[in-house]
Amino acid sequence: MTLLERLGIDLPIIQAPMAGVATAELAAAVSNAGALGSLGVGATDADGARKMIAAFRERSRRSLNVNVFCHEPARADPSRESAWLEHLRPHFERVGASPPAQVKEIYRSFIEDEAMLAALVAERPQVVSFHFGVPSAARVKALQDAGIVLLASATSLSEARAAEKAGVHAIVAQGYEAGGHRGVFDADANDDCLGTVALTRLLVRQLAVPIIATGGIMDGAGIAAALRLGAEAAQLGTAFIACPESSADAGFRQALASDAAHHTMMTRAISGRPARCLPNRFTALGAGVSPQRIPAYPIAYDAGKALNAAAKAAREFGYGAQWAGQGAPLARALPAAELVRVLATELREAI
Repeated sequence: MTLLERLGIDLPIIQAPMAGVATAELAAAVSNAGALGSLGVGATDADGARKMIAAFRERSRRSLNVNVFCHEPARADPSRESAWLEHLRPHFERVGASPPAQVKEIYRSFIEDEAMLAALVAERPQVVSFHFGVPSAARVKALQDAGIVLLASATSLSEARAAEKAGVHAIVAQGYEAGGHRGVFDADANDDCLGTVALTRLLVRQLAVPIIATGGIMDGAGIAAALRLGAEAAQLGTAFIACPESSADAGFRQALASDAAHHTMMTRAISGRPARCLPNRFTALGAGVSPQRIPAYPIAYDAGKALNAAAKAAREFGYGAQWAGQGAPLARALPAAELVRVLATELREAI
């Protein structure tokens, strides 16, 4: 069985999950067009995930990918968290607000979330994908026994081998160009920053499972290049942000269409984990800050979200998590189904 057959799709195109930006409307439009629509549920609980899946199924009977975060649970450090809030205080005050008294772990990791596991086993989406690592063998088996196809992101050969050993059906090779959170299993370990081309080719040569390339791919020519490297599909995230079905706010859309798209950068300041973002006020305040000063993920994200909410209330959009990859200047503001059709046409022309 080919990867496309296993995923239940017609085109070698996967819309990245993009927690907080991908909506049921976006995923359904992508899936109905023959690609694989995705939802990121790492930023919600089991009830929220069920509602998102139900909203997708109201709009589509095609395959759905549900993505979960498999990070190590955060270790609270009150002194570091307090110092970080003080570091952010001038920025809160700039928008007429005060920082919260304390911050907390706002997302549960899938590796310990029993309710999320039960929800996915019950709902049985066609695909479940892992980011930041892989869960225990028992959790993998539970999903496999439910007939779910499993994917896992990897940024290196060692991570990919660990995911293959865990029993996933395919690896998403996340190049350094990719927008959003870096899928590294250990955010504090050395990162070789492998690009999409090198990583994809390396994993194709070294692993037995299919490889899905992601990072900087924005059009059919990019998808064709990934296939020529040996990938069996390509995952695109930033390409779908400008679609009207995404939940990107007006400030994000404006920034994506600006010169900022040419200057994406990695930052830990927003969430506590490295992620590629459009340059804005938040990336600037994090420039030069030692990772040791930033609270653990997702505790830091609690502070980041509070600052962004206060700023947006003051009509300042420069503190958002405007995740985007290095291909951002190539983004097109098209309806999702139309974008998939354009990508398919470009792919046919390229090959």
